[in-house]
Amino acid sequence: MSGRTLVRGGLVITAAEEMQADVLIEDGKIAALAAPGSSCARGWTAEHTIDATGKYVIPGGVDAHTHFELPFGGTASSDTFETGTRAAAWGGTTTVVDFAVQPRGGALRQGLDAWHAKAEGKCAVDYGFHMIVSDVHEGTLKEMDLLVEEGVTSFKLFMAYPGVFYSDDGQILRAMQRASGNGGLIMMHAENGIAIDVLIEQALAAGRTDPLHHGEVRKALLEAEATHRAIQLARVAGSPLYVVHVSAREAVAELVAARDQGLPVFGETCPQYLFLSTDNLAEPDFEGAKYVCSTPLRPREHQAALWRALRTDDLQVVSTDHCPFCFSGQKELGRGDFSKIPNGLPGVENRMDLLHQAVVDGHISRRRWIEIACAAPARMFGLAPHKGTIAPGADADLVVYDPHAQQTLSAETHHMNVDYSAYEGKRITGQVETVLSRGETVIDRRRFTGRAGHGRHVPRSTCQYLA
Repeated sequence: MSGRTLVRGGLVITAAEEMQADVLIEDGKIAALAAPGSSCARGWTAEHTIDATGKYVIPGGVDAHTHFELPFGGTASSDTFETGTRAAAWGGTTTVVDFAVQPRGGALRQGLDAWHAKAEGKCAVDYGFHMIVSDVHEGTLKEMDLLVEEGVTSFKLFMAYPGVFYSDDGQILRAMQRASGNGGLIMMHAENGIAIDVLIEQALAAGRTDPLHHGEVRKALLEAEATHRAIQLARVAGSPLYVVHVSAREAVAELVAARDQGLPVFGETCPQYLFLSTDNLAEPDFEGAKYVCSTPLRPREHQAALWRALRTDDLQVVSTDHCPFCFSGQKELGRGDFSKIPNGLPGVENRMDLLHQAVVDGHISRRRWIEIACAAPARMFGLAPHKGTIAPGADADLVVYDPHAQQTLSAETHHMNVDYSAYEGKRITGQVETVLSRGETVIDRRRFTGRAGHGRHVPRSTCQYLA
């Protein structure tokens, strides 16, 4: 019976079904599920038993968009792979997919090796990598083929940030053409960065320097225009497309129109766009800097379109775009010039809880919660069937979730390495109680029992929505 754990009495929720079931874990995998009290379940014995009576048993979350230790704007995101994956575990996320960055003038391999070095031996939960392609040329295109073969199967390009990550339409088309042949998935930051830079220059010249103006210059129409352009380039290339951090209803409309034509176009949004708004960017005394991210927060009326798209599967995934910068010493770099505020919010610890609150509030169903937070990102990025579900043969990444617990989100109690919470004071119904990663308990009744180095790098297959 060595290596066996039994999770008894919980309501097992996957994207496909809900059922009262006991879950047997052996050697880090789900061995079997059976109805409580059934002859099968009565015969099970295990070294460890977890009582989940009155609780949910859900798959560990898959956050497919994080940025740990990312250099940006003269500083670097404040969570390391160690602190960031530990915070992920506290929030019920057991797999993250971070972004390795190709250095300008360098090779994809150079960037990927650097990110492997940052992560190896540090992570509390499993991890994979996407590749940010910041310099498209013939060598880059050949390397894309090699990376797909070794399990880095998605490539992010930017229509934003001229001079940093930006690729022009020709470069984007070439990368898309390459992906159409090697099975890779192109991920797109869809904002018209050339036009945005003009508006930034004009705003600063007119003395509009506060954080609020970050949102005003990054106009919803410029997100929609870039989304439309990315879709058309993907059509020309015969490539699938995944649009990251969709925030504007006009951009959602572009995705809906493409999907209505049967195109292989996908999209994600993030909790900040569902729960925060330009009201936060307008907070006085430079507090709005805490909420500067790109794409930016939108007026609250955009949220209805995002929730609707999540219900109709026109948006498939909710990731965090976790990219934290401390208010003190990092966000403050932009005092007097909003364009110098490092772009990014903390959130890897809060995603599962916020989406459960969306269930409580009636925006989505329980199974849809698991779909957008666990199953869909696993399928989208080649991690299924091992991640994102509870089924025999899958990795034993499980969360015992108390749907009735009350908590208040706060920087005083979170485990992310950042000095503020984007959701400070928000009351939430539901809380992670116990977390297993490949059968090993990493959170035990609200106590961290994991360790740096438990998390493994997971090579990924190609997008399983295209099979």
